[in-house]
Amino acid sequence: MNNALKTTALLGLLTGLLVLIGGYFGGTQGMGIAFVIAFLMNFGSYWFSDRIVLAMYGAQAATETEAPDLYRIVRGLAQQAHMPMPRIYIIPTETPNAFATGRNPEHAAVAATQGILRVLNEEELEGVLSHELAHVRNRDTLISTVAATLAGVIVMLARMAMWMPFFGGGGRDEEDRGGGMLGFLFLAILAPIAATLIQLAISRSREFQADESGAQLSHKPYALASALQKLEVAANRLPMDANPATSHLFIVNPLRGNALFRLFSTHPPIEERIARLRALRV
Repeated sequence: MNNALKTTALLGLLTGLLVLIGGYFGGTQGMGIAFVIAFLMNFGSYWFSDRIVLAMYGAQAATETEAPDLYRIVRGLAQQAHMPMPRIYIIPTETPNAFATGRNPEHAAVAATQGILRVLNEEELEGVLSHELAHVRNRDTLISTVAATLAGVIVMLARMAMWMPFFGGGGRDEEDRGGGMLGFLFLAILAPIAATLIQLAISRSREFQADESGAQLSHKPYALASALQKLEVAANRLPMDANPATSHLFIVNPLRGNALFRLFSTHPPIEERIARLRALRV
């Protein structure tokens, strides 16, 4: 299954989980309220995502005079992709990393750290920037927001359900629900975990897709593979002080952790990404 179909299937699974929980909960009104709250929260973030995340990391707008090589590479890739030229920002940190943000190609921004400009050669930097422009062209910000909204509704419904027994609430009686205590445990505990794992799987699928699309844009999958290897080593040596809520934006996960952390990572294993890139023929 290719990454686009996988993303569609995962979004369908997330939607199905929401419908299942709504049916168990028995209250379309409660589900509607949770959906509206999640929609407003996540789409508000989606609409202002570029300003929020750039400010969060102290990114500074860079002129073409200040970053001529960065401008030249991004402009060339944007022209190849038939996209408007995104705004360019520099993040004042020595940890090499980069991300793209913005609700659509017309409102896109590409941010690179000072460290990545020092660590990567020109071909590797081109590979990274092609990956980031692929995220913009593939509308991954929108896809991530839809997934976050669906997962958010599930988590809200689960929290509401946990308080139901204390207030004698419930949409239907235990017999109609057919699940009893097992159904309640699934709703309150397992469903949010399942929703989170599906949301993370969508994020990992979009990373694979951006790797592939970026490699096709630059025609240099080997350069992106080499860059990923360097960035992963650097991230382990010099971890970045990053907010977990925005870690999915970066080309390499700025957060580090153990095996459990990797299970809940927004990024696929770097070894698998590199192997897929090396196997590409573009």
